[in-house]
Amino acid sequence: MDEKTLYVRVGEDVRHTLGRAAAAMTGMDAGVAVTPHYEIGFENIAQLSAVFTPRRWELLAGLREAGPVSISALARLLKRDYKNVHSDVAALMEWMAVEKNEQGLVHAPFADILVDVHLPDRRAA
Repeated sequence: MDEKTLYVRVGEDVRHTLGRAAAAMTGMDAGVAVTPHYEIGFENIAQLSAVFTPRRWELLAGLREAGPVSISALARLLKRDYKNVHSDVAALMEWMAVEKNEQGLVHAPFADILVDVHLPDRRAA
């Protein structure tokens, strides 16, 4: 499996992401091979914490260790209720942190998830 990194950015100006996307499109138009970049952003820590809860971090770690598994096998592995694990998997799939393979098994496609938090600029007095 390809070792990929998911970049999670909090509080960063959207121009950073748009600049990276524009550079990638320009490279593709010129026929240059572009390295895939996986990034999601949140406006603030509260939004990040609502998606990446402590239980979901545990789920991601369990998936990385187990490899592709069914949701019921993952629930047994984590010693959690199937319905709650299913809900967490669905939420993490929306944010690209979990994927399903061709056999319908879920897996964590990223070897690393890097969280980058930018604090707000200081307001003028």
